[in-house]
Amino acid sequence: MLVWQRLLEAIDRHGKAAMATVVETRGSAPREAGARIVVLPDASFFGTIGGGTLEWRAIADLQAALARPVPHFYENRRVALGPELGQCCGGRVDLALEVFDRTRRQEVAELAEAERAGLFRTRAEQKSDGKLHRIPDGASTVPIGSVHVDHGIIEEGFGDDRRVLYLFGAGHVGRALVLALAPLPFQVVWVDPRPDAFPQHVPANVRCVQPADTPATLDGAPRDSLVLVMSHSHALDLAIVAKALKGQHFAYVGLIGSETKRARFASQLSGAGLAREEIDRLVSPIGVEGIRSKLPAAIAASVAADLLVRDEAMRQVLADGALRQAELGKRGLRGR
Repeated sequence: MLVWQRLLEAIDRHGKAAMATVVETRGSAPREAGARIVVLPDASFFGTIGGGTLEWRAIADLQAALARPVPHFYENRRVALGPELGQCCGGRVDLALEVFDRTRRQEVAELAEAERAGLFRTRAEQKSDGKLHRIPDGASTVPIGSVHVDHGIIEEGFGDDRRVLYLFGAGHVGRALVLALAPLPFQVVWVDPRPDAFPQHVPANVRCVQPADTPATLDGAPRDSLVLVMSHSHALDLAIVAKALKGQHFAYVGLIGSETKRARFASQLSGAGLAREEIDRLVSPIGVEGIRSKLPAAIAASVAADLLVRDEAMRQVLADGALRQAELGKRGLRGR
């Protein structure tokens, strides 16, 4: 969710908006630090901090804050999920509740502009006026979409960090997969050279491409992008897979098909000069084990689950690295 854009639109339309952020958790909790929900004066909301009683109460508290005749509001709240809310998670959640009105439009607009431009991080602390003053912090290593608190200093990562997936093929499985990925953290570049291959309407996270040179679509792809191949032609599949495997910088290269198809492709790729270690990176068949249905929707669900597992594993590696950098920085060892 582009949180600052949502807040800016709400201020322009309703005059004010409120936001709850999960700042920190202990034990089991429904969402991680960095999860947010934006609540509007008309009782509508965007995002989630996990549902259940915690979210229901946070929405009620934010609606009450919006009704107050004050220009802004910021409050930290610690909630024990078991004793206070009766939720069986049993953990603890620290929430930050904020209200933004027209007096803060410029501040929100600047953050929304930074959000549209890409990934960015902020550093903030609560001042005597009650507001949380956020300023850009280029030195912060906090992962995008998360929050880190240390001695009253709050570091936050904002922006759209959805992983890019190059999906080749707009057949039945491709169409089902695009729908399965619509609510998930992926930015899909959907590629098919055939005229009229794409449906009239596609999800907001999808960009359709009909290239003259299909494999060349991968030129300039962001590092650690994902590649999934399921075109109408085995010859085209082979050309795309060869280019992706030679690229070396893709985090995943998947090919729809059977073990037999993979063996045939491996032989052809070897004949084309690809090294064994390059060919070994090809994932085929695709999806999670145990789902044997060949229904397009079932294949899509299986593949989406597998991609989500891989994406979260890569994000955890980055988060662990960022945490280590932060610890080194505290000890004066950053960059050594």
